[in-house]
Amino acid sequence: MKRALVVIDVQNEYVTGALPIAYPALPESLGNIAVAIDTAVQEGVPVVVVQHAAPAGSPMFARGSHGFALHDVVAARPHDHLVEKTLPSSFAGTDLDAWLRREGVDTLTIVGYMTQTCDESTARDAVHRGYRVEVLADATGALPLSNRTGTLSAAQIHHAVLVVLQSFFAFVASTAEWVGAVRNKTPLGRPDFAAATDAGHA
Repeated sequence: MKRALVVIDVQNEYVTGALPIAYPALPESLGNIAVAIDTAVQEGVPVVVVQHAAPAGSPMFARGSHGFALHDVVAARPHDHLVEKTLPSSFAGTDLDAWLRREGVDTLTIVGYMTQTCDESTARDAVHRGYRVEVLADATGALPLSNRTGTLSAAQIHHAVLVVLQSFFAFVASTAEWVGAVRNKTPLGRPDFAAATDAGHA
């Protein structure tokens, strides 16, 4: 097993911009993202930083704007590869898959924003490409949503997405659990769809 830590869209837009992350609280998720990066660097786990880009003049993530810039928690720390994307999945239209395969990576650990869009899309895409996936629940975060279909709080969205990911696509863990596994060089586990559906019927 060879892990890579994929740090998705930890940009100012989600902190001081138009889309402040609501759950978990930003100090918690940013602090855990910092711990994850520092642990990865110390333990020789490659760090991939992903940055979402929109055309200049766009209302959010406009290339060159303050919102587009990486937050200091990420910008001040080392990384091994930088990916710029324009779609939710970190694989779509990027060199991420090719880079990971060159590095011999077979397991991705996902942190960053948002749980319900870019994190989830990247996790699902990674599974379809044959990777094992880990998601750190307290180093990711969601926004509330309201549209013609209904309204969900950030906490409801965050928990629902993580339950779905754990059922089939990823092993969901805390940052502390992941740090222990990295230092011991052990896997966290795999999702168990049969067990999840059995429990749901109980």
